[in-house]
Amino acid sequence: MARYNGPKTKIARKFGEAIFGDDKSFEKRNYPPGQHGLAKKRAKRSEYSLQLQEKQKAKYTYGILERQFSNLFKKASASKGITGEVLLQLCESRLDNTAFRMGLSNSRSGARQLVSHRHITVNGEIVNIPSYQLKPGDVVGVREKSKSLSVIENSLASSSAVYEWLTWNNDTKTGTFVSAPERIQIPENIKEQLIVELYSK
Repeated sequence: MARYNGPKTKIARKFGEAIFGDDKSFEKRNYPPGQHGLAKKRAKRSEYSLQLQEKQKAKYTYGILERQFSNLFKKASASKGITGEVLLQLCESRLDNTAFRMGLSNSRSGARQLVSHRHITVNGEIVNIPSYQLKPGDVVGVREKSKSLSVIENSLASSSAVYEWLTWNNDTKTGTFVSAPERIQIPENIKEQLIVELYSK
Protein backbone atom coordinates (compact mmCIF):
# COMPACT_ATOMS: atom_id res chain seq x y z
CA MET A 1 0.00 0.00 0.00
CA ALA A 2 1.45 3.34 -1.05
CA ARG A 3 1.13 6.49 1.04
CA TYR A 4 -1.85 8.63 0.06
CA ASN A 5 -0.82 11.64 -2.03
CA GLY A 6 -4.21 12.67 -3.41
CA PRO A 7 -6.44 15.65 -2.55
CA LYS A 8 -6.35 16.18 1.22
CA THR A 9 -9.61 18.12 1.29
CA LYS A 10 -11.44 15.05 -0.01
CA ILE A 11 -10.11 12.99 2.90
CA ALA A 12 -10.92 15.73 5.41
CA ARG A 13 -14.50 15.87 4.10
CA LYS A 14 -14.75 12.10 4.52
CA PHE A 15 -14.09 12.48 8.26
CA GLY A 16 -16.03 15.72 8.66
CA GLU A 17 -13.09 17.71 10.04
CA ALA A 18 -9.92 19.38 8.78
CA ILE A 19 -7.50 16.70 9.99
CA PHE A 20 -4.63 18.10 7.91
CA GLY A 21 -4.87 21.63 9.33
CA ASP A 22 -6.46 24.84 8.04
CA ASP A 23 -8.32 24.16 4.82
CA LYS A 24 -10.46 26.83 3.12
CA SER A 25 -11.87 24.33 0.64
CA PHE A 26 -13.07 22.13 3.50
CA GLU A 27 -14.76 25.08 5.19
CA LYS A 28 -16.81 25.66 2.03
CA ARG A 29 -17.88 22.02 1.68
CA ASN A 30 -17.71 20.35 5.09
CA TYR A 31 -19.84 17.36 4.09
CA PRO A 32 -18.79 13.93 2.72
CA PRO A 33 -17.46 13.87 -0.87
CA GLY A 34 -19.38 12.32 -3.74
CA GLN A 35 -22.74 12.79 -5.46
CA HIS A 36 -24.70 11.88 -2.33
CA GLY A 37 -22.45 13.64 0.18
CA LEU A 38 -25.18 15.60 1.91
CA ALA A 39 -27.44 12.54 2.12
CA LYS A 40 -24.64 10.48 3.68
CA LYS A 41 -24.44 12.97 6.49
CA ARG A 42 -27.87 11.84 7.70
CA ALA A 43 -27.31 8.10 7.25
CA LYS A 44 -27.06 5.93 10.36
CA ARG A 45 -23.61 4.36 10.79
CA SER A 46 -22.93 0.87 12.12
CA GLU A 47 -20.67 0.37 15.13
CA TYR A 48 -18.03 -1.31 12.98
CA SER A 49 -18.17 1.54 10.46
CA LEU A 50 -17.54 4.12 13.21
CA GLN A 51 -14.63 2.10 14.62
CA LEU A 52 -13.06 1.65 11.18
CA GLN A 53 -13.45 5.33 10.38
CA GLU A 54 -11.71 6.30 13.61
CA LYS A 55 -8.77 4.06 12.79
CA GLN A 56 -8.57 5.49 9.27
CA LYS A 57 -8.74 9.02 10.67
CA ALA A 58 -5.81 8.31 13.03
CA LYS A 59 -3.76 6.77 10.21
CA TYR A 60 -4.33 9.72 7.87
CA THR A 61 -3.76 12.27 10.64
CA TYR A 62 -0.33 10.88 11.53
CA GLY A 63 0.53 9.64 8.02
CA ILE A 64 1.02 6.04 9.10
CA LEU A 65 0.50 2.98 6.89
CA GLU A 66 -1.65 0.00 7.93
CA ARG A 67 1.17 -2.36 8.90
CA GLN A 68 2.98 0.35 10.89
CA PHE A 69 -0.24 1.28 12.67
CA SER A 70 -1.00 -2.35 13.46
CA ASN A 71 2.49 -2.80 14.92
CA LEU A 72 2.05 0.33 17.05
CA PHE A 73 -1.22 -1.09 18.37
CA LYS A 74 0.46 -4.38 19.29
CA LYS A 75 3.17 -2.45 21.11
CA ALA A 76 0.55 -0.37 22.93
CA SER A 77 -1.41 -3.51 23.88
CA ALA A 78 1.70 -5.07 25.39
CA SER A 79 2.38 -2.02 27.56
CA LYS A 80 1.19 -1.52 31.14
CA GLY A 81 -0.71 1.69 30.37
CA ILE A 82 -4.14 2.31 28.86
CA THR A 83 -3.90 0.85 25.36
CA GLY A 84 -5.64 3.69 23.49
CA GLU A 85 -3.67 6.41 25.26
CA VAL A 86 -0.36 4.60 24.75
CA LEU A 87 -1.20 4.18 21.05
CA LEU A 88 -1.56 7.95 20.63
CA GLN A 89 1.60 8.53 22.69
CA LEU A 90 3.51 6.26 20.30
CA CYS A 91 2.13 8.22 17.34
CA GLU A 92 3.16 11.48 18.98
CA SER A 93 6.63 10.12 19.77
CA ARG A 94 7.48 9.57 16.11
CA LEU A 95 10.31 11.78 14.86
CA ASP A 96 8.32 13.22 11.94
CA ASN A 97 5.41 14.15 14.21
CA THR A 98 7.75 15.74 16.77
CA ALA A 99 9.48 17.78 14.05
CA PHE A 100 6.01 18.97 12.99
CA ARG A 101 5.01 19.82 16.57
CA MET A 102 8.25 21.78 17.05
CA GLY A 103 7.31 23.96 14.08
CA LEU A 104 9.98 22.78 11.65
CA SER A 105 7.26 22.20 9.05
CA ASN A 106 3.68 23.35 8.59
CA SER A 107 2.53 19.78 7.97
CA ARG A 108 3.41 16.26 9.03
CA SER A 109 4.09 15.28 5.42
CA GLY A 110 6.55 18.18 5.16
CA ALA A 111 8.22 17.13 8.42
CA ARG A 112 8.46 13.55 7.12
CA GLN A 113 10.27 14.86 4.05
CA LEU A 114 12.71 16.86 6.17
CA VAL A 115 13.56 13.72 8.12
CA SER A 116 13.87 11.54 5.01
CA HIS A 117 16.17 14.11 3.34
CA ARG A 118 18.54 14.03 6.33
CA HIS A 119 17.88 17.54 7.63
CA ILE A 120 16.98 16.43 11.17
CA THR A 121 19.21 15.15 13.96
CA VAL A 122 18.55 13.28 17.20
CA ASN A 123 21.12 13.75 19.95
CA GLY A 124 23.50 15.24 17.40
CA GLU A 125 23.27 12.35 14.92
CA ILE A 126 21.38 12.50 11.61
CA VAL A 127 18.30 10.27 11.63
CA ASN A 128 16.41 9.79 8.37
CA ILE A 129 13.71 7.42 9.63
CA PRO A 130 10.37 9.28 10.06
CA SER A 131 8.96 6.53 12.30
CA TYR A 132 11.94 6.70 14.70
CA GLN A 133 10.55 6.52 18.23
CA LEU A 134 11.87 9.24 20.51
CA LYS A 135 12.53 8.66 24.19
CA PRO A 136 12.22 11.23 27.00
CA GLY A 137 15.29 13.45 27.00
CA ASP A 138 16.10 13.03 23.31
CA VAL A 139 17.25 16.26 21.66
CA VAL A 140 15.86 16.94 18.19
CA GLY A 141 17.60 19.54 16.04
CA VAL A 142 18.25 20.81 12.54
CA ARG A 143 21.46 19.71 10.86
CA GLU A 144 23.99 22.57 10.74
CA LYS A 145 23.98 22.78 6.94
CA SER A 146 20.18 22.89 6.89
CA LYS A 147 19.57 25.65 9.45
CA SER A 148 19.29 28.31 6.76
CA LEU A 149 16.73 26.43 4.66
CA SER A 150 13.92 28.86 3.84
CA VAL A 151 11.23 26.17 4.27
CA ILE A 152 12.35 25.65 7.89
CA GLU A 153 12.84 29.34 8.67
CA ASN A 154 9.43 30.26 7.21
CA SER A 155 7.70 27.49 9.12
CA LEU A 156 9.33 28.47 12.42
CA ALA A 157 8.43 32.12 11.82
CA SER A 158 4.75 31.26 11.40
CA SER A 159 4.62 28.68 14.20
CA SER A 160 2.97 29.73 17.46
CA ALA A 161 1.86 26.44 19.00
CA VAL A 162 3.41 25.44 22.33
CA TYR A 163 3.27 21.91 23.69
CA GLU A 164 3.96 21.04 27.31
CA TRP A 165 5.92 17.88 26.51
CA LEU A 166 8.35 19.66 24.17
CA THR A 167 10.88 22.47 24.50
CA TRP A 168 12.34 24.52 21.62
CA ASN A 169 15.30 26.88 21.36
CA ASN A 170 15.03 28.96 18.21
CA ASP A 171 18.59 30.26 18.49
CA THR A 172 20.18 26.81 18.36
CA LYS A 173 17.28 25.26 16.42
CA THR A 174 17.12 22.37 18.86
CA GLY A 175 14.36 21.08 21.07
CA THR A 176 13.87 18.36 23.67
CA PHE A 177 11.29 15.60 23.74
CA VAL A 178 10.71 15.96 27.47
CA SER A 179 8.18 13.16 27.92
CA ALA A 180 5.38 11.29 26.22
CA PRO A 181 2.29 13.53 26.35
CA GLU A 182 -0.71 12.77 28.54
CA ARG A 183 -3.92 12.11 26.61
CA ILE A 184 -5.41 15.43 27.72
CA GLN A 185 -2.40 17.24 26.19
CA ILE A 186 -2.82 15.71 22.72
CA PRO A 187 -5.04 18.06 20.66
CA GLU A 188 -6.10 15.55 18.01
CA ASN A 189 -9.82 14.72 17.96
CA ILE A 190 -9.44 10.94 17.90
CA LYS A 191 -11.67 8.53 19.82
CA GLU A 192 -8.95 6.00 20.54
CA GLN A 193 -11.31 3.66 22.43
CA LEU A 194 -13.12 2.92 19.16
CA ILE A 195 -9.78 1.86 17.64
CA VAL A 196 -9.11 -0.42 20.60
CA GLU A 197 -12.55 -1.99 20.19
CA LEU A 198 -11.93 -2.54 16.47
CA TYR A 199 -8.63 -4.36 17.02
CA SER A 200 -10.08 -6.35 19.94
CA LYS A 201 -12.65 -8.14 17.77
